[in-house]
Amino acid sequence: MYSVGIITASDKGSIGEREDVSGKLIEEIVVEHGYQVVHYIVLPDDRTTLKNEMIHMADELNLNLIITTGGTGFSQRDITPEASLEVIERNVPGIAEAMRMNSYKITPRAILSRGVAGIRGKTLIINLPGSPKAVKESLEFIIDQLDHGIKILIGEDSECAR
Repeated sequence: MYSVGIITASDKGSIGEREDVSGKLIEEIVVEHGYQVVHYIVLPDDRTTLKNEMIHMADELNLNLIITTGGTGFSQRDITPEASLEVIERNVPGIAEAMRMNSYKITPRAILSRGVAGIRGKTLIINLPGSPKAVKESLEFIIDQLDHGIKILIGEDSECAR
């Protein structure tokens, strides 16, 4: 069972003015797929706060997977990808590309998502959009492949060849 941290980036959610539907949906999906949510937090759209929380989850809690939701759009406060890029040591562009490709089949506005994915130590970090609909479409599209990637990352598997 792999450990997961969920971060919702939302100014309104962090002060209780908006319910965190997307973060709860992420939790539901990952638990259905056999993952264990160890840490779940709603934070304001603040680059330093988001960055420090990702570092804490990866380096101190040693989580296998961090999934963020929110802060991937064009708003001035949408800085989750920038915070993530400061934390990530190795990029995994295929994950973000696959999510955008799949979402583009549903809406052309998918090209406006700026989410990234990458690795810090032995932790995989993935940015999801903020809308529950986009979270469901994106996460359900990639989740079956994450198990193998995490196994390789933590040394439980050694190659991708079948």
